[in-house]
Amino acid sequence: MDILRPTLIRIGGRVYRKNVIQEQAYQHEEEDDFCAGPGDCADEPCDAFVVEETEKGFQCRMEVPSLLYKYIIGKKGETKKKLETETRTSISIPKLGVEGEIVITGQHRSGVISARTRIDVLLDSFRKKQPFTHFLSLALNQPTIQEKFLQFKEEVLEKCSKDHGVSSSLFQNPAKLHLTLGTLVLLNEQEIQKACDLLQQCKEDFVDQIAGGKPLTVEVVGVEYMNDDPAMTDILYAKVHMKDGSDRLQVIADQLVERFVASGLMLKEWDRVKLHATVMNTLFRKDPSAEERNNTMTGKSSFKERESFNGRNILKLFENFYFGEVQLDSVQLSQRFSSDASGYYATSGQLVF
Repeated sequence: MDILRPTLIRIGGRVYRKNVIQEQAYQHEEEDDFCAGPGDCADEPCDAFVVEETEKGFQCRMEVPSLLYKYIIGKKGETKKKLETETRTSISIPKLGVEGEIVITGQHRSGVISARTRIDVLLDSFRKKQPFTHFLSLALNQPTIQEKFLQFKEEVLEKCSKDHGVSSSLFQNPAKLHLTLGTLVLLNEQEIQKACDLLQQCKEDFVDQIAGGKPLTVEVVGVEYMNDDPAMTDILYAKVHMKDGSDRLQVIADQLVERFVASGLMLKEWDRVKLHATVMNTLFRKDPSAEERNNTMTGKSSFKERESFNGRNILKLFENFYFGEVQLDSVQLSQRFSSDASGYYATSGQLVF
């Protein structure tokens, strides 16, 4: 371990040092234990959360989705006991499945702060392991686009079906054609509401000004591949651009993601959003409802199981295929693995231009 360059974790606007510990794998993730030594994180007073003084000492309340309680409790309650013993605090956790506040109490302010900081670091680590539940999307499933997409699919299968790995199972559901701006892990209604509120704040702060209060006219033209070898393609996507040649869509996408990352609701993955509409994906072979996440670490196991296809002829023959023109009038907070009446993803909230 390079002790001069420790891993840094950003939580609530503060940066903490995380020492490397020996991880031990368990058969079930909920049985993972947490080893928190005195040097695992900075325990100095922190203004990222509120510590209240009471008649009996000090206390701190924190909102935690019930799905994450098990990580604080640990195997047979060992994690919770260890935290309480080492910080000389008492940690009150609602019953499993019941949404509520976790309350940390202790006679010393420093102990309460230490317990809260360690729980934050612990939960941040496990939250990153959760599969994403929602994503910010721009729908591209208008009838004219769907019609052209089905034409694209028919022609690809007609001209390229003999190419290695090419089959009808690779193609996107036309009702779910979209641009993904970023993925989120929202584990309860409170977090979903927070994301919806942030969308509306973004509308007021910059989206309306950039969009001019009108839908954005974009063209969907041509195809491109994700990886570096067209003969071993996993994702083929349609390219989009503003019809007026401006970069307004890119600016809105980048600023939305920047704001969501700053709020802690989204992980930063790239410096800029890659605007793309997936039309073929090898994940669809086994799961037609699959959604790729733009994170190679998260999708490592999925990529190993994929059977790539030879996309050379598709890229050559359909390099400039015209999917159509579309008016983008909203950003959706879409639910993964869901469908609404139109066949598109169910929406938890939206930002209307």
